[in-house]
Amino acid sequence: MFHFLKGLFNKRSSVHKEEDPMKKFLIVGLGNIGDEYAETRHNIGFKILDELAKAQEFTFETAKLGDIGTFKIKGRTVICLKPSTYMNRSGKALKYWMDKENIPQSNLLVITDDINLPFGTTRIKTKGSDGGHNGLKDIQQHLQTHGYNRFRFGVGANFGKGRQVDYVLGQWNEEERDLISERLSRSAEVVSAFVLSGIARTMNQYNNT
Repeated sequence: MFHFLKGLFNKRSSVHKEEDPMKKFLIVGLGNIGDEYAETRHNIGFKILDELAKAQEFTFETAKLGDIGTFKIKGRTVICLKPSTYMNRSGKALKYWMDKENIPQSNLLVITDDINLPFGTTRIKTKGSDGGHNGLKDIQQHLQTHGYNRFRFGVGANFGKGRQVDYVLGQWNEEERDLISERLSRSAEVVSAFVLSGIARTMNQYNNT
């Protein structure tokens, strides 16, 4: 009887721990699926999650509405999502996994490219407009708020009038390719800092670096 009760107690404790929503995080990297988009500026969200996967030694598996990878760090469970819905339907995948995994909005971080920041510059924010970004626009519609955490990676704005789409869907130039590795490594650090230290400390440490 003692062993039965002990096992039951341990099982309940384990379930309670796994279901603690404040210890679960959802990191969403925005991008488009397909080899033709893999090395484009618009796919920096996918690239940063791939770098994080190398640093934390986890792999992605195809699941509903995206590729999913999970790792644990200091008692926290981190779920990483690369939506397979294409950029302008990113909110559908994000909302599905938030609801499925019971992730509080405060533990959500969206990684996106930003033409309003110089190449390689990082900026973490707790709210903001979509800035014309189709992925963020769809996320805002699904969440019904613009008050969610986002990690913006600068891709610069070296394009002529009316050439924005071609620019973000274009590949990195030679100079950017020489620098991207170091910036990806630092970006993976940003994600870990968000999980371990919270959004405020991460903003103070990494904004505009």
